[in-house]
Parts: sequence; C-alpha cells; structure tokens
Amino acid sequence: MGTESWSEISRGLVDVAMGRNPATLVIKGGRWVCVQSGEIIEATDIAILGKRIAYVGPDAGHTIGPETKIIEAQGRHLVPGLLDGHVHVESGMLTVTEFVRAVLPHGTTGMFVDPHEIANVFGLKGVRMMVDEAAIQPIHVWVQMPSCVPSAPGLETPGAEIGPAEVAEAMNWPGIIGLGEMMNFPGVYFSDVKMHEEMAKTRDAKKVIGGHYASPDLGLPFHGYVAGGPEDDHEGTRLEDAVARIRQGMKAMLRYGSGWLDVAAQIKAVTELGLDPRHFLLVTDDIHSGTLVHEGHMDRVLRHTMEQGVSPMTAIQMATLNTAEHFGVARDVGQIAPGRFADILLVSDLPNLVIDMVIARGDVAVENGEFLINLPEFEYPPEIKSSVHVGRMLSSEDFILPTSREGEVEVNVIGVIENQAPTKHLKLKLQAEDGQLMVDMERDLAKVALVERHRGTGDISVALVQGFGFDVPCAIGSTVAHDSHHMIVVGTDESDMAVAANELARVGGGQVVVRQGEILALVELPIAGLMSDEHAEIVAEKAESILEGFRQCGCTLNNANMQLSLLALVVIPDLRISDKGLVDVNRFEVIPIIESET
Repeated sequence: MGTESWSEISRGLVDVAMGRNPATLVIKGGRWVCVQSGEIIEATDIAILGKRIAYVGPDAGHTIGPETKIIEAQGRHLVPGLLDGHVHVESGMLTVTEFVRAVLPHGTTGMFVDPHEIANVFGLKGVRMMVDEAAIQPIHVWVQMPSCVPSAPGLETPGAEIGPAEVAEAMNWPGIIGLGEMMNFPGVYFSDVKMHEEMAKTRDAKKVIGGHYASPDLGLPFHGYVAGGPEDDHEGTRLEDAVARIRQGMKAMLRYGSGWLDVAAQIKAVTELGLDPRHFLLVTDDIHSGTLVHEGHMDRVLRHTMEQGVSPMTAIQMATLNTAEHFGVARDVGQIAPGRFADILLVSDLPNLVIDMVIARGDVAVENGEFLINLPEFEYPPEIKSSVHVGRMLSSEDFILPTSREGEVEVNVIGVIENQAPTKHLKLKLQAEDGQLMVDMERDLAKVALVERHRGTGDISVALVQGFGFDVPCAIGSTVAHDSHHMIVVGTDESDMAVAANELARVGGGQVVVRQGEILALVELPIAGLMSDEHAEIVAEKAESILEGFRQCGCTLNNANMQLSLLALVVIPDLRISDKGLVDVNRFEVIPIIESET
C-alpha cells in the first residue's frame, strides 16, 4: 500500500470496515486503551488492512476472510505504539537502524530525531544520510532539521555549518518534520537574524519549531524566547519551568533519558497543580545504548512517570496522542483509530507496561521480545568513517595547565550536577606549583581537555572539573562531545590523558578508559566519531564496559559518560569547555581559568 493515493487507501479501508472485503489482520478480544477519549473499552476488535487500521469495535467478524490472520488478544490491553518526541540517535552511539533494533521490542513505533550531532561533523550531507536511513525503517522515524550548527557561533568551532539556506532546502525533503531544538536561546531573544530566518523558513513550511531554553531565568529573556517562535522545550528541570512553558503556549517535554532525569520534579505541575496533562510530552533526549538494551526506552519513561502518581491513561497519552498532535501527524499515529497506521502494543500488565507483542505498520514485528521481521541494511560511505583528525601524536605536556602565577589562586571550575544537564560555576582556591595548576584528587578536582578533531589543528583547551570522584590516576576520553563533537578527555593523570586521546585518534573515534597507562575499556565509534557500525547488543556491552571503567576510576555518578559528553555543550549553563577555552554560558563569553588572569 506504499504507492497508492490516499483515495485508494481510504476506499480500501472503507470496504473492509463495511465487510465488503476481508482484513489482512484482525485482533480479537482486547481492552482498547482509547487515548483520544480517555477510556479503556472492553471486548474490542481491530481490523487491519495492510499497514492501516480499518475498523475498531465490538466485533470484527464481518471483516474476516479465509486469508485473514487472527490474533487473540485474550483480554490484554491494546495500546497505541509509543512515540519519543525528542531524541538524538547518535547519543545512543547507534545508527538509526540499530537504534530501532534496540527500541522496537520496548514498544516504540515512532521517533522524532534531531541529528544535530552528525550535522556538527558533516553538515547537510550527514543529515541527509540520517534522513535516508530513517526512511527505510519498519517504524516511523521523522527527522528535525538541526538549527544551531554551531550551537553558539564564536564560542566553538564545528566540523560544518548550517544556516537558513540549508534549513530551507531540508524543509522540502520527505521525512523532515520540523526544525530541531533552537539551542541558541540568546540569539533568539537578542533577535539574531540567522536564528530568526531559520525559524521563519520552518514556519513558512508549516512545520514545528523545536525549543531549547536552558536558562533558569524565567523573566524577559524567557518571554522573548517564546515570542520568537519555539513551540516546545525539553530543558526544564524544575516545577516552575514546566508551568511557565505551558502557560506561554509551549509544550513541556519532560525528559527521562540515561543521565537527565527531569520528570519527577516537573510532573508535579499535573499531579499537584492540576495543569492540563494534554500539553505535556514524554521524551528521552539523550539515552545510552546500555539503557536501551537493558532497561528500555519509552516504556521505561512511562513506568517512571506512573511511579510519580500519573494514571496509566494520562502517561500513555503523553507518549502517544499528545506527541502526534504536537507534530501534526495525528492523522497517522498516536491513537488506535480507523485510518491510522496499525502501530499497536498487546500489553498484559498495564501499570507495569509489560509488552507481549509489538505490531508496527500492520506487521507483527516483535513477540515476547523476539524479532519477527528483518531490519534494513544501510551502508555509510568510507569518508563518514574517517572524521577524527588530531594532526599529531599527543603527549602529557599537551595536558598541562600553565600559569605565570605562584601560590594560592582563585580558579574557575566546572561543577558536575548528577542526573542533570546544567553544571555549576565553581570558584575554588588552588595552589599554583612549578608554573602550572595540578589536579587534586582529595578535592575531587580533575582536568578536562578539549582536543580539536575536525581540521587537525592540534589545538587543545584545558580546564578543571569537579564531581567525577576519580580517586586513582586515570583518564576517560570521548569523541561524543556535544555539540561540536571535538575530542574530550577528563582525567587525573596527564600521561593517561595523552594515551586516551591517541587511542581515540587511532581507532577513528569512540570512548576509552585508561588507568595508569592501561586501556581498561574501549568502544569504537567510526561513523562520524559518534556511532558504531555494530549491532545494538554489542555496542551496549562495550558501552557498559566504559561505565564500569568510570567506576574503577572511583566515579559513582549515574551514567557518567553522559555527563562527560555534555561538558562541551556551550548552550547549557553554567560553565563549559570548548576549543576556544572555558565558556561562561550565562555571559556567553570565554573566561580565564584563573580569576584576573587573561
């Protein structure tokens, strides 16, 4: 049914609904989780023709023919396929296909992905490859055109750039659903021409403008940002953030990924203040491959949300109909109703969301966790697998923090906040010794370095970070370093930091743990230095070894590599590192490591 006009499809669906022609698949005797009315309706049948639903009602016997496949629901709940309203596939270190392999058993049948990670490395060409891979998946994968490449012009150097012309071109591509998160929030409220032109091109195309307001300031800058056009936001971390967004006409995207756990604080806007839940969406944003394989995807988010006191119906609406309506695709997905794609979950335990079967586009895709369909093959070209250009072998001297000062100095330090994307801007007293600043494991003070990797300049920025808890000489490196995705290395030993950086350059990107000169763990990410070309289960196993490496270095943070990957994200307060140096995000300027030293 992929090439028919809608009039041909609709007449076929009508003929099945009327009993003139048989359905291809009928589900009998389920409990219909009707998100559009908020009811659970007993003894419901669903008749499907090809990829879409033709009939939902008490008895679909009139649609059954000799070739019709029948599934006995036996009283199980019939739940719409789950939608992730905002996710970066690259953060899972997986290709689109392997991400689908990981999430489909967990009931995800639709995703809205923002590939601004690969866009920062390869620009429009990288986005196009993600769009092409998304188009051949057995589930719905819509792509948001990245908006901010670089995320903060002048404060970082990406591998490529995207502007209004590229946005306008992409808006004509099939599969592009809107504009990715508008991270340059100061650019919006200061009326930057480029940012506003990108949003205008999106609005002209009648597509959704994604938001990203990461500041805690809900005063005039926030109001100016909303006036500029962004229609949703996933950066809220507090109750007042959710309330402000809803009141100003935005959709509040409540984020529950691997490292950013922002549902509990914000869902109180619904459970305690009584705000209309239909304006809330559940998303993951950044989710680790290990989390996907071992804990789940949107099913995990739903279970957590229900644990906060949200009813199953309301939680499911937040991951189905609310999302579909926001992006303008409720004609196709987000509910079990005639004309929609047959994306249906058979759930034996609704409060715990135990998914027995996943039907995607009318095909039984997964049953009891086992795949019953084949996933497509998609090959990335060789140049996409050669993107890490450090320019030279690095040594321990490259990771020294030199200073002309002696004695006690006041230093600006990045402070990690567990389970949240923002950092703290710390000011600590430190002794300058032998012309340099040293790490201090007793005070949980490590070094963080940003190694330029797009142009092979050999440039390195070094700063200080607190919060990882390293208690031995070690280093952890990654070419997943939002958003420009240079190489980032954090450690307590300069020699280990050099070993980590050189190993990542050797393998073409990835993540690595080094302790006292020994490589403890490595996951290779040859595709743009961001994604593996291996199966999801293998990547999850290797990624788990990285987390174990963190623990062997003394780090007890939850999903610490997510914290590491965001240390260079210069659009989330308070303090970050870029190839330009240490960035004060609140002031949007580069600042010295040592106060009063330039």
